[in-house]
Amino acid sequence: MIYLDYSATTPMSYDVLETYNTVAKDFIGNANSLHALGIKSKKLYESSKKQISDIFNVLESEIVFTSGATESNNMALIGASFANSKKGNHIIVSKLEHPSIYKICDYLKTQGFDISYVNNDKDGLIDFEDLKNLMRPTTILVSICAVNSEVGVRQPLKMIRQVIHKENENTLFHSDMTQAVGKVVVNLHDVDMASFSGHKIYGPKGIGVFYKTSKVNVVPIIIGSTKEDNLRPGTIPLPLIASLSKAVRLSTMDLDRKENFIRRLNEKICNELSKLDGIKINKTKISIPHILNISLDEIKPETFIHALEEYEIYVGTNTACSSGELSTSVMAIYNDKKRATTTIRISLSHLTTTDEVNKFLNSFKIIYEKLHNLVSRD
Repeated sequence: MIYLDYSATTPMSYDVLETYNTVAKDFIGNANSLHALGIKSKKLYESSKKQISDIFNVLESEIVFTSGATESNNMALIGASFANSKKGNHIIVSKLEHPSIYKICDYLKTQGFDISYVNNDKDGLIDFEDLKNLMRPTTILVSICAVNSEVGVRQPLKMIRQVIHKENENTLFHSDMTQAVGKVVVNLHDVDMASFSGHKIYGPKGIGVFYKTSKVNVVPIIIGSTKEDNLRPGTIPLPLIASLSKAVRLSTMDLDRKENFIRRLNEKICNELSKLDGIKINKTKISIPHILNISLDEIKPETFIHALEEYEIYVGTNTACSSGELSTSVMAIYNDKKRATTTIRISLSHLTTTDEVNKFLNSFKIIYEKLHNLVSRD
Protein backbone atom coordinates (compact mmCIF):
# COMPACT_ATOMS: atom_id res chain seq x y z
CA MET A 1 0.00 0.00 0.00
CA ILE A 2 1.17 3.52 -0.85
CA TYR A 3 -0.62 6.17 1.18
CA LEU A 4 -0.41 9.73 -0.19
CA ASP A 5 -3.41 11.34 1.54
CA TYR A 6 -1.74 12.56 4.73
CA SER A 7 -3.51 15.92 4.61
CA ALA A 8 -6.86 14.16 4.98
CA THR A 9 -5.70 12.15 7.97
CA THR A 10 -2.55 10.49 9.27
CA PRO A 11 -2.03 7.06 10.80
CA MET A 12 -1.50 7.08 14.54
CA SER A 13 2.16 6.68 15.35
CA TYR A 14 3.14 3.63 17.38
CA ASP A 15 4.32 5.76 20.32
CA VAL A 16 1.08 7.73 20.38
CA LEU A 17 -1.02 4.56 20.20
CA GLU A 18 1.02 3.09 23.04
CA THR A 19 0.29 6.17 25.15
CA TYR A 20 -3.41 5.88 24.37
CA ASN A 21 -3.53 2.21 25.38
CA THR A 22 -1.58 2.80 28.60
CA VAL A 23 -3.74 5.72 29.72
CA ALA A 24 -6.99 3.95 28.81
CA LYS A 25 -5.91 0.93 30.85
CA ASP A 26 -4.18 2.54 33.84
CA PHE A 27 -6.02 5.85 34.32
CA ILE A 28 -9.64 4.79 34.74
CA GLY A 29 -10.67 7.57 37.12
CA ASN A 30 -12.75 10.52 36.00
CA ALA A 31 -10.47 13.57 36.22
CA ASN A 32 -13.41 15.50 37.74
CA SER A 33 -13.73 13.04 40.64
CA LEU A 34 -12.32 13.88 44.07
CA HIS A 35 -11.04 10.41 45.00
CA ALA A 36 -7.50 9.15 44.47
CA LEU A 37 -8.15 7.70 41.01
CA GLY A 38 -9.68 10.97 39.89
CA ILE A 39 -6.77 12.97 41.28
CA LYS A 40 -4.34 10.66 39.48
CA SER A 41 -6.15 11.31 36.19
CA LYS A 42 -6.34 15.04 36.89
CA LYS A 43 -2.56 15.22 37.34
CA LEU A 44 -1.97 13.51 33.99
CA TYR A 45 -4.46 15.85 32.36
CA GLU A 46 -2.64 18.87 33.77
CA SER A 47 0.73 17.44 32.74
CA SER A 48 -0.50 16.85 29.18
CA LYS A 49 -1.85 20.36 28.95
CA LYS A 50 1.37 21.83 30.29
CA GLN A 51 3.43 19.94 27.73
CA ILE A 52 1.37 21.40 24.86
CA SER A 53 1.42 24.91 26.32
CA ASP A 54 5.20 24.71 26.83
CA ILE A 55 5.78 23.58 23.25
CA PHE A 56 3.85 26.58 21.93
CA ASN A 57 5.07 28.93 24.66
CA VAL A 58 1.58 29.92 25.81
CA LEU A 59 -0.31 29.75 29.10
CA GLU A 60 -1.94 26.47 30.12
CA SER A 61 -5.22 28.34 30.60
CA GLU A 62 -5.09 29.35 26.93
CA ILE A 63 -5.33 25.74 25.71
CA VAL A 64 -8.81 24.21 25.43
CA PHE A 65 -9.28 20.61 24.26
CA THR A 66 -12.03 19.97 21.73
CA SER A 67 -13.18 17.14 19.46
CA GLY A 68 -11.12 18.56 16.59
CA ALA A 69 -10.50 21.60 14.42
CA THR A 70 -14.12 21.90 13.26
CA GLU A 71 -15.33 22.32 16.83
CA SER A 72 -12.41 24.67 17.52
CA ASN A 73 -13.37 26.75 14.48
CA ASN A 74 -16.93 26.91 15.80
CA MET A 75 -15.67 28.06 19.20
CA ALA A 76 -13.54 30.74 17.58
CA LEU A 77 -15.97 32.16 15.05
CA ILE A 78 -19.32 31.66 16.78
CA GLY A 79 -18.07 32.03 20.35
CA ALA A 80 -16.03 35.17 19.68
CA SER A 81 -18.64 36.74 17.38
CA PHE A 82 -21.44 36.36 19.91
CA ALA A 83 -19.22 37.57 22.73
CA ASN A 84 -18.28 40.72 20.81
CA SER A 85 -21.53 41.43 18.98
CA LYS A 86 -22.04 44.72 20.83
CA LYS A 87 -18.79 46.00 19.27
CA GLY A 88 -19.79 45.14 15.72
CA ASN A 89 -21.11 42.50 13.34
CA HIS A 90 -18.46 42.40 10.59
CA ILE A 91 -16.24 39.37 9.93
CA ILE A 92 -13.55 38.88 7.27
CA VAL A 93 -12.37 35.50 5.98
CA SER A 94 -10.14 34.47 3.08
CA LYS A 95 -11.14 32.58 -0.06
CA LEU A 96 -8.72 29.79 0.84
CA GLU A 97 -10.36 28.39 3.96
CA HIS A 98 -11.46 24.90 4.93
CA PRO A 99 -15.16 24.26 4.18
CA SER A 100 -15.98 24.25 7.91
CA ILE A 101 -15.16 27.97 8.07
CA TYR A 102 -17.58 28.77 5.26
CA LYS A 103 -20.35 26.68 6.81
CA ILE A 104 -19.91 28.56 10.09
CA CYS A 105 -19.99 31.87 8.22
CA ASP A 106 -23.24 30.83 6.52
CA TYR A 107 -24.71 30.23 9.97
CA LEU A 108 -23.42 33.56 11.30
CA LYS A 109 -25.10 35.34 8.38
CA THR A 110 -28.44 34.03 9.63
CA GLN A 111 -27.63 35.56 13.02
CA GLY A 112 -27.14 39.04 11.58
CA PHE A 113 -23.38 39.04 10.96
CA ASP A 114 -21.91 40.52 7.79
CA ILE A 115 -19.21 38.42 6.09
CA SER A 116 -16.56 39.78 3.70
CA TYR A 117 -14.13 37.66 1.68
CA VAL A 118 -10.64 39.09 1.24
CA ASN A 119 -8.90 38.63 -2.11
CA ASN A 120 -5.53 36.97 -2.69
CA ASP A 121 -2.86 37.42 -5.34
CA LYS A 122 -1.76 34.90 -7.99
CA ASP A 123 0.38 33.06 -5.43
CA GLY A 124 -2.45 32.82 -2.91
CA LEU A 125 -0.99 35.50 -0.65
CA ILE A 126 -3.60 37.60 1.09
CA ASP A 127 -4.03 40.96 -0.65
CA PHE A 128 -3.01 43.38 2.08
CA GLU A 129 -4.56 46.39 0.34
CA ASP A 130 -7.88 44.60 -0.04
CA LEU A 131 -7.72 43.57 3.62
CA LYS A 132 -7.13 47.20 4.64
CA ASN A 133 -10.05 48.36 2.51
CA LEU A 134 -12.37 45.73 3.98
CA MET A 135 -11.57 46.63 7.57
CA ARG A 136 -14.23 48.69 9.37
CA PRO A 137 -14.75 50.10 12.88
CA THR A 138 -17.33 47.28 13.23
CA THR A 139 -14.93 44.49 12.17
CA ILE A 140 -14.77 42.17 15.18
CA LEU A 141 -13.01 39.16 13.67
CA VAL A 142 -10.69 38.11 10.83
CA SER A 143 -10.09 34.40 10.13
CA ILE A 144 -7.32 33.30 7.75
CA CYS A 145 -5.83 29.80 7.67
CA ALA A 146 -2.10 29.39 8.28
CA VAL A 147 -1.74 26.81 5.50
CA ASN A 148 -4.36 26.14 2.86
CA SER A 149 -5.52 22.52 2.79
CA GLU A 150 -5.78 22.17 -1.00
CA VAL A 151 -2.80 23.99 -2.51
CA GLY A 152 -0.66 24.30 0.62
CA VAL A 153 -0.39 28.10 0.47
CA ARG A 154 1.23 29.41 3.65
CA GLN A 155 0.22 32.83 4.92
CA PRO A 156 2.48 35.31 6.82
CA LEU A 157 0.29 35.49 9.91
CA LYS A 158 2.41 38.02 11.80
CA MET A 159 2.26 40.50 8.92
CA ILE A 160 -1.48 39.95 8.49
CA ARG A 161 -2.06 40.62 12.17
CA GLN A 162 -0.08 43.85 11.94
CA VAL A 163 -2.28 45.03 9.06
CA ILE A 164 -5.43 44.13 10.98
CA HIS A 165 -4.41 45.85 14.22
CA LYS A 166 -3.18 48.94 12.40
CA GLU A 167 -6.67 49.38 10.99
CA ASN A 168 -8.58 48.30 14.11
CA GLU A 169 -6.73 47.28 17.24
CA ASN A 170 -9.86 45.70 18.70
CA THR A 171 -10.33 43.20 15.85
CA LEU A 172 -9.57 39.59 16.79
CA PHE A 173 -7.46 37.40 14.51
CA HIS A 174 -8.12 33.67 14.24
CA SER A 175 -6.23 31.12 12.18
CA ASP A 176 -7.11 27.53 11.35
CA MET A 177 -3.67 25.93 11.77
CA THR A 178 -4.78 22.38 11.05
CA GLN A 179 -2.50 21.98 8.02
CA ALA A 180 0.39 23.90 9.61
CA VAL A 181 1.01 22.30 13.00
CA GLY A 182 3.46 19.42 12.65
CA LYS A 183 4.49 20.52 9.15
CA VAL A 184 5.98 23.99 9.65
CA VAL A 185 6.95 26.13 12.62
CA VAL A 186 3.95 28.03 14.00
CA ASN A 187 3.86 30.88 16.49
CA LEU A 188 0.61 31.15 18.40
CA HIS A 189 1.59 34.66 19.47
CA ASP A 190 0.93 35.74 15.87
CA VAL A 191 -2.81 35.25 16.43
CA ASP A 192 -5.50 35.73 19.06
CA MET A 193 -7.12 32.34 18.43
CA ALA A 194 -6.12 29.14 16.63
CA SER A 195 -7.45 25.67 15.82
CA PHE A 196 -5.91 22.30 15.00
CA SER A 197 -6.63 18.56 15.10
CA GLY A 198 -4.78 15.55 16.48
CA HIS A 199 -5.45 13.24 13.55
CA LYS A 200 -3.43 15.44 11.17
CA ILE A 201 -0.26 15.01 13.27
CA TYR A 202 -0.22 11.21 13.75
CA GLY A 203 -2.48 11.42 16.78
CA PRO A 204 -5.98 10.06 17.40
CA LYS A 205 -9.18 11.21 15.75
CA GLY A 206 -11.72 12.99 17.91
CA ILE A 207 -9.37 15.37 19.72
CA GLY A 208 -8.10 18.85 18.90
CA VAL A 209 -7.12 22.18 20.37
CA PHE A 210 -8.72 25.59 20.54
CA TYR A 211 -6.19 28.23 21.53
CA LYS A 212 -7.20 31.69 22.67
CA THR A 213 -5.20 34.36 24.41
CA SER A 214 -6.32 35.16 27.94
CA LYS A 215 -7.63 38.56 26.83
CA VAL A 216 -10.12 37.06 24.36
CA ASN A 217 -13.71 36.67 25.49
CA VAL A 218 -15.59 33.72 23.98
CA VAL A 219 -19.16 32.64 24.65
CA PRO A 220 -19.50 28.86 25.27
CA ILE A 221 -21.24 27.09 22.39
CA ILE A 222 -21.80 23.84 24.34
CA ILE A 223 -23.73 23.80 27.60
CA GLY A 224 -23.20 21.10 30.23
CA SER A 225 -22.70 20.33 33.90
CA THR A 226 -18.91 20.13 33.94
CA LYS A 227 -16.55 22.68 32.43
CA GLU A 228 -13.03 22.90 31.10
CA ASP A 229 -11.94 26.54 31.38
CA ASN A 230 -15.65 27.51 31.25
CA LEU A 231 -15.80 26.52 27.58
CA ARG A 232 -15.82 22.75 27.14
CA PRO A 233 -18.26 20.79 29.36
CA GLY A 234 -18.21 17.02 29.65
CA THR A 235 -15.96 14.29 30.99
CA ILE A 236 -12.33 14.86 30.10
CA PRO A 237 -11.27 12.31 27.40
CA LEU A 238 -7.94 11.63 29.08
CA PRO A 239 -6.55 8.92 26.73
CA LEU A 240 -7.17 11.23 23.77
CA ILE A 241 -5.63 14.24 25.51
CA ALA A 242 -2.51 12.40 26.65
CA SER A 243 -2.12 10.94 23.15
CA LEU A 244 -2.53 14.37 21.58
CA SER A 245 0.15 15.75 23.87
CA LYS A 246 2.53 13.02 22.72
CA ALA A 247 1.60 13.63 19.07
CA VAL A 248 2.23 17.37 19.35
CA ARG A 249 5.64 16.77 20.89
CA LEU A 250 6.72 14.20 18.29
CA SER A 251 5.32 16.00 15.27
CA THR A 252 6.99 19.32 16.09
CA MET A 253 10.45 17.80 16.43
CA ASP A 254 13.09 18.07 13.69
CA LEU A 255 10.80 20.00 11.34
CA ASP A 256 13.55 21.38 9.08
CA ARG A 257 14.96 17.95 8.27
CA LYS A 258 11.49 16.53 7.59
CA GLU A 259 10.52 19.47 5.40
CA ASN A 260 13.71 19.29 3.32
CA PHE A 261 13.15 15.58 2.66
CA ILE A 262 9.51 16.15 1.71
CA ARG A 263 10.51 19.03 -0.57
CA ARG A 264 12.77 16.70 -2.56
CA LEU A 265 9.91 14.23 -3.01
CA ASN A 266 7.59 17.03 -4.06
CA GLU A 267 10.05 18.33 -6.65
CA LYS A 268 10.56 14.83 -8.06
CA ILE A 269 6.81 14.39 -8.56
CA CYS A 270 6.44 17.85 -10.10
CA ASN A 271 9.32 17.29 -12.49
CA GLU A 272 7.91 13.99 -13.74
CA LEU A 273 4.23 14.96 -13.96
CA SER A 274 4.96 18.27 -15.68
CA LYS A 275 6.29 16.25 -18.63
CA LEU A 276 2.80 14.85 -19.29
CA ASP A 277 0.46 16.71 -21.66
CA GLY A 278 -2.64 18.04 -19.95
CA ILE A 279 -1.31 18.02 -16.39
CA LYS A 280 -1.35 21.34 -14.56
CA ILE A 281 0.61 21.76 -11.32
CA ASN A 282 -1.36 23.88 -8.85
CA LYS A 283 1.55 25.10 -6.77
CA THR A 284 2.75 28.59 -5.92
CA LYS A 285 5.98 29.96 -4.50
CA ILE A 286 4.44 30.06 -1.02
CA SER A 287 3.04 26.51 -1.05
CA ILE A 288 4.51 24.12 1.50
CA PRO A 289 5.89 20.88 -0.02
CA HIS A 290 3.64 18.55 2.00
CA ILE A 291 0.63 19.35 -0.19
CA LEU A 292 0.78 19.00 -3.98
CA ASN A 293 -2.30 19.76 -6.05
CA ILE A 294 -2.60 18.93 -9.75
CA SER A 295 -5.35 19.20 -12.36
CA LEU A 296 -6.05 16.53 -14.99
CA ASP A 297 -7.10 17.53 -18.49
CA GLU A 298 -10.50 16.02 -19.42
CA ILE A 299 -10.27 13.25 -16.79
CA LYS A 300 -12.60 13.06 -13.81
CA PRO A 301 -10.58 13.06 -10.57
CA GLU A 302 -12.71 10.31 -9.02
CA THR A 303 -12.06 8.06 -12.03
CA PHE A 304 -8.33 8.54 -11.68
CA ILE A 305 -8.39 8.04 -7.91
CA HIS A 306 -10.24 4.74 -8.24
CA ALA A 307 -7.82 3.62 -10.96
CA LEU A 308 -4.91 4.30 -8.59
CA GLU A 309 -6.71 2.24 -5.95
CA GLU A 310 -6.24 -0.84 -8.12
CA TYR A 311 -2.50 -0.38 -7.56
CA GLU A 312 -3.17 0.16 -3.83
CA ILE A 313 -2.20 3.81 -4.12
CA TYR A 314 -4.34 6.31 -2.25
CA VAL A 315 -4.57 10.05 -2.97
CA GLY A 316 -7.34 12.62 -2.46
CA THR A 317 -9.29 15.17 -4.48
CA ASN A 318 -9.49 18.50 -2.63
CA THR A 319 -10.27 18.42 1.08
CA ALA A 320 -11.63 15.19 2.54
CA CYS A 321 -14.66 17.17 3.74
CA SER A 322 -15.58 18.30 0.24
CA SER A 323 -14.35 15.48 -1.98
CA GLY A 324 -15.55 15.63 -5.56
CA GLU A 325 -16.59 19.28 -5.42
CA LEU A 326 -15.05 22.30 -7.12
CA SER A 327 -11.79 23.30 -5.47
CA THR A 328 -12.52 26.77 -4.12
CA SER A 329 -8.83 27.31 -3.46
CA VAL A 330 -7.71 26.48 -7.01
CA MET A 331 -10.53 28.69 -8.27
CA ALA A 332 -9.44 31.55 -6.01
CA ILE A 333 -5.85 31.38 -7.28
CA TYR A 334 -6.25 30.49 -10.97
CA ASN A 335 -9.82 31.64 -11.72
CA ASP A 336 -10.25 28.60 -13.96
CA LYS A 337 -13.37 26.50 -13.35
CA LYS A 338 -12.20 23.57 -15.47
CA ARG A 339 -8.90 23.50 -13.61
CA ALA A 340 -10.72 23.72 -10.27
CA THR A 341 -13.05 20.79 -11.02
CA THR A 342 -10.35 18.31 -12.08
CA THR A 343 -8.01 18.44 -9.09
CA ILE A 344 -6.16 15.69 -7.30
CA ARG A 345 -4.34 16.32 -4.02
CA ILE A 346 -1.17 14.36 -3.33
CA SER A 347 -0.08 14.87 0.26
CA LEU A 348 3.31 13.76 1.47
CA SER A 349 4.86 12.91 4.82
CA HIS A 350 8.28 12.28 6.31
CA LEU A 351 7.07 8.67 6.34
CA THR A 352 6.77 8.66 2.55
CA THR A 353 9.70 6.88 0.90
CA THR A 354 11.49 7.54 -2.38
CA ASP A 355 10.55 4.03 -3.49
CA GLU A 356 6.87 4.79 -2.87
CA VAL A 357 7.12 7.96 -4.95
CA ASN A 358 8.79 6.06 -7.80
CA LYS A 359 6.06 3.40 -7.77
CA PHE A 360 3.38 6.10 -7.64
CA LEU A 361 4.88 7.89 -10.64
CA ASN A 362 5.13 4.68 -12.68
CA SER A 363 1.51 3.77 -11.95
CA PHE A 364 0.35 7.34 -12.53
CA LYS A 365 1.90 7.45 -16.01
CA ILE A 366 0.37 4.09 -17.00
CA ILE A 367 -3.11 5.13 -15.85
CA TYR A 368 -2.89 8.65 -17.27
CA GLU A 369 -1.81 7.45 -20.70
CA LYS A 370 -4.62 4.89 -20.80
CA LEU A 371 -7.35 7.31 -19.68
CA HIS A 372 -6.03 10.19 -21.74
CA ASN A 373 -6.09 8.03 -24.88
CA LEU A 374 -9.69 6.99 -24.16
CA VAL A 375 -10.74 10.62 -23.74
CA SER A 376 -8.89 11.62 -26.92
CA ARG A 377 -10.71 8.94 -28.96
CA ASP A 378 -14.05 10.16 -27.66
